[in-house]
Amino acid sequence: MDNINITKRDDILLRLSHYFITHENYTPIVVNGVNDEVWLSNEDAPYRIIRISTHYVHNNEQFDFELFKIKNIMKQIKRKTMSFKMNTLNIELNLGEDVVLKDEKNISTIAINSISAIKKKKVLTETFPTIKDNLMEDLKGMDLIIKSTDDINHKSEKENKVYDDIFKPKKEIVTNFLIAANVIVFILLYVFGHGSTDSETLFKFGANYSEAVRSGEYYRLITSVFLHAGFIHLLVNMYSLKIIGGQIETYLGKWRYLVVFLISGISGSLLSCIFSNSLSVGASGAIFGLLGSFIYFGYHHRVFFNTVLKNQVIPIVLVNLLIGFIVPGIDNACHIGGLIGGYLATKMVGLKGKTKASDQVQGIILCLIYLGMLGYFLFFR
Repeated sequence: MDNINITKRDDILLRLSHYFITHENYTPIVVNGVNDEVWLSNEDAPYRIIRISTHYVHNNEQFDFELFKIKNIMKQIKRKTMSFKMNTLNIELNLGEDVVLKDEKNISTIAINSISAIKKKKVLTETFPTIKDNLMEDLKGMDLIIKSTDDINHKSEKENKVYDDIFKPKKEIVTNFLIAANVIVFILLYVFGHGSTDSETLFKFGANYSEAVRSGEYYRLITSVFLHAGFIHLLVNMYSLKIIGGQIETYLGKWRYLVVFLISGISGSLLSCIFSNSLSVGASGAIFGLLGSFIYFGYHHRVFFNTVLKNQVIPIVLVNLLIGFIVPGIDNACHIGGLIGGYLATKMVGLKGKTKASDQVQGIILCLIYLGMLGYFLFFR
């Protein structure tokens, strides 16, 4: 086993790939039409893309063509991941002696021909401080191959378990509970009042009304979410909640989902009070918050949801907001408030396998600032 040798360039390629994948959370990406290249991606790293190439580049003209190919592939990745800016580190392992390296916009190129050269490259040691100590220099030949393969497979298994846990079908307990609560309240409007279209009954049951909220009846910010004016209003919102809420509950988990729903509903009610002085009811603000949550979730899983976001979710949001501006009687302020609140609330509760503690703290701060700002404009302006 120890007598099996691999080429020097493949040895470096293996060590670098192992380090970036297992220590820096990069993921291999498939790029069609290229040979002797490894492409790695990490959406949260200083270099979103790392390309490691072992094929021989013998002159400056060929190197220019290499940069041209990299730019084209970057454009494809940008479109697929809905990215506007993408820094790429291009690592060349087989350059001719006369090739003059140059950087292009958002593309940094370095040449490496030995393990010791890795430790001398500032772009590597400063960006990835642990690289010097994690190149497995004590392993060679087949031992290196086996160790690298085992570590990468182990990391892939852990990531697959996280993805399986996120995307596997789950019972929609919270969504069904919320739908049931809305239906029960709707029935109670007729049992203990004059029906769902009666303003006095809706007000008695906790409809949102800015003057009442300003006078201290804060409970209306959330009770109004469970009230609906008419059967069609209830039917449309509950159908939307079943479709959208069921997905968000699966992706976020029950408690995160419930927090996002409630914060979305409250933020929608707050913005509604700021811009409207009429009675307001309905779960649409919270449902728009779930759409905002899906946008946040989909963006951070955009390899899977890029098409869904661009062709379905974002157009649905824009069309519904446009309808809200055109058709009278629609509380668009509630929709906008819920949309923003849902996005920020999802950043606050975090995404399993994606959110760092620092990002979650930032989400909590932004969410509190947003709700505090709405409260300030409602109560002190």
